[in-house]
This record gives sequence, structure tokens and C-alpha cells, in this order.
Amino acid sequence: MRKLKLQVQMTVDGFVGGPNGGLDWMSFNWDDKIQKYVNELTDSVDTILLGRKMTDGFISYWTDVVANPADPQYSFAREMVDKPKVVFTKTLDKSKWENTTIAKGDLAEEITKLKKSSSSSDSGQVKDIIVYGGASFVSSLVKNNLIDEYHLFINPAAIGKGLSIFSTLNDQLNLKLVKSIGFGCGIVLNYYEPK
Repeated sequence: MRKLKLQVQMTVDGFVGGPNGGLDWMSFNWDDKIQKYVNELTDSVDTILLGRKMTDGFISYWTDVVANPADPQYSFAREMVDKPKVVFTKTLDKSKWENTTIAKGDLAEEITKLKKSSSSSDSGQVKDIIVYGGASFVSSLVKNNLIDEYHLFINPAAIGKGLSIFSTLNDQLNLKLVKSIGFGCGIVLNYYEPK
């Protein structure tokens, strides 16, 4: 069965966005070591999950980068544009984005179906699924115990209040630390799996 992986930027006090979703606290001065980790994580997946609120910004940002082959992020952006995306929504009936399908059913059932589906990898290798956000969508995934790997990129900033992906938990969530890596830009990657 395929795994659902979460990759998210987070503050040291546990927020994935400011009170209004602001991201001005994020560190962008990445070195080769952190970029290599992100590239390897991206290479391990062939499907991207998104909540509807995040989809417009995500797709338009990466599509704009792809329009400029000289951009240093071009090859990564090409992957973001080319990988199939599944948008979870209750308000849309059909996708207005290329390479994107809509999921409207029960969240746990839809995720289970995706995990059991065949990978679309050309190599025949089974690849996993990744989710990047947004906060309320990821909160629903966390609350329903649907995430198999948590790749939390802890930025060297505290903002005091904001959007949390753990605020809707009904019970305690116990995780085991698989790996922790400090990067030169001050970000610390903590990779957890559910116990």
C-alpha cells in the first residue's frame, strides 16, 4: 500500500501559517543539503494532494515558474506541474486545473482508495503520495490518522499565534522520531511516523 507523506514548513512554536495564513517567517536561504532532501522526498511520490483553498496559489505559482526556464526552481516546478494532483473539495464539481482531479467523497475513504491504487510511475516502481497543505486540510488528515510520514521543516522563528495542523486533534497523537537533520539555514527537519 502506498504511503501518504506530509511535507510542511512550521515555526518552532508549531504554526504552519500566521493568523491570516502569512508565511513571512519562512527561511528561503536553502543550501544544497536541504534541497537534496526535498528532491529525494519529491522523487519518492507521484501524486500530490491539496485542499481546495491552497490549490489556486500552488498551481499558479509553479505554472509561473515553469514559464521561465531560466528560473533556478524550473526543474522542481516542472515536477510540481507534471505530477497528478488530487484536490479535496466540497464546493467544486469539476477541476478547472490541468492534470488535476477532484475528490468529493468521505476523506478517509478517498485517501484509502488512493493508497490502494496503483502508482502511475513509468518505471513500475510503486511511488507514494504527498500533501503540502493547507492548514485546515492537513488538520483533517491528521485528525483522521491518515498520514504515514510527517516531514516537518522547523523554521528558526516563533510567531506566537497562527494556523496549526494539530489543533483539531481529539486524542493525543504519538509519533516516533525516525530522523532529525539540522541545515545551515537554521531549519531543522524532524521526520516522524505514527507509533
